[in-house]
Amino acid sequence: MGAAVSSSTPRSSNPTPPLATGAVTIGTALASSAPLAHLQALLRESTARFETVRPLLPAALVEQLRPGPIDESGGWCLLASNTAAAAKLRQLLPVIERALLARVGKPTAVRVRVQSARPR
Repeated sequence: MGAAVSSSTPRSSNPTPPLATGAVTIGTALASSAPLAHLQALLRESTARFETVRPLLPAALVEQLRPGPIDESGGWCLLASNTAAAAKLRQLLPVIERALLARVGKPTAVRVRVQSARPR
């Protein structure tokens, strides 16, 4: 009846395709571009700030939040997935700002924005 069909193409253990001629990896591009390196540093700092305040927040609230951008004046934005999470977060801003003052060493203005999940 039906024989098992086997693929004659060998499977590669490395699923990443080779780079095209002249292409660079993202890591290389980030390291070689001052503006991109600056953005990467801001992203790391935003994530570090989020990790600083995470233990101060209820677990159910943390699930509704994402770290947002840091502006040029050092202010930071937290992104909430809905208005209820944003309202609760605004109640906790004094605690959050005190924790960031201890970590950063200077006052940090924290803004809260509602940003719903992106459609997939």
